[in-house]
Amino acid sequence: MAITAQMVKELRESTGAGMMDAKKALTETNGDMEAAVDWLRTKGLAKAAKKADRIAAEGLVGVAVTGGKGVAVEVNSETDFVAKNADFQGLVRGITDAALGVSDLDALKAAPVGGKSVEDVLTGAIATIGENMTLRRMAVIEGDAVAAYVHNAAADGMGKIGVLVALKGADNGIGKQIAMHIAATAPMSLGEADLDPAVLEREREVQTQKALEENAAAAKPKPDAVIHNNIIPGRMKKFLEEVTLLGQKFVINPDLTVEQAAKEAGVEVLGFVRMAVGEGIEKKQEDFAAEVAKTLAG
Repeated sequence: MAITAQMVKELRESTGAGMMDAKKALTETNGDMEAAVDWLRTKGLAKAAKKADRIAAEGLVGVAVTGGKGVAVEVNSETDFVAKNADFQGLVRGITDAALGVSDLDALKAAPVGGKSVEDVLTGAIATIGENMTLRRMAVIEGDAVAAYVHNAAADGMGKIGVLVALKGADNGIGKQIAMHIAATAPMSLGEADLDPAVLEREREVQTQKALEENAAAAKPKPDAVIHNNIIPGRMKKFLEEVTLLGQKFVINPDLTVEQAAKEAGVEVLGFVRMAVGEGIEKKQEDFAAEVAKTLAG
């Protein structure tokens, strides 16, 4: 597969690797971007790439809570300018409030807002505002208490990142603190049991290969038993502490994990939702020079 300059640029931006290292990684993996990230990591040349670094969609995430139920919805627009529009924000507020009465996205599209379905209201807004908009997703979470937090708020209850935290027990303020922590750290899962097995296996493969390569290059190599029974399990434990909410160091008090902080506050974290505008949508790559040439050619 031909390795393009754009591919090298994307890999560099997502990993922080040097140009030649990025190009070599892509060459070694035949242009497979995820495999190239892993190749760089085994060489100690990059950290794990975050897909959130490659987002492009604009819009807003809206959150709402009533009793022990919380909802988050994402409504996308083509430009950030529209996301700042009062009419668009009113649309997002109406859809978010409607989400409190349903349990999934299809039901939300059919839910009433001002006498019309959400889907019809959205279609009308597209015609009025003059820009394509989509109701992309929603999430529901329940507990004895649900706390909400919006980061980079554009208006009350909506912004670029929305977080919900469900608790067992009475919330005495710890819920919002944990929600703010989640906004900042973007944990992959609540705990190890909730983590995607494929993510866990991929990380184990990377750490195994890295440990074996480091050991082979060491002046005094360690026995295989030490590598497999101590070093790799130790690195996997550190990985889980970094990516699971309950295992992370609490940003408010790094001497405690989130799980310990919740326990001290007399609650248990049942689950969370972290929804960021556009996450998981791959950025459309534009070849500006080619576009200009095409325009000049008529």
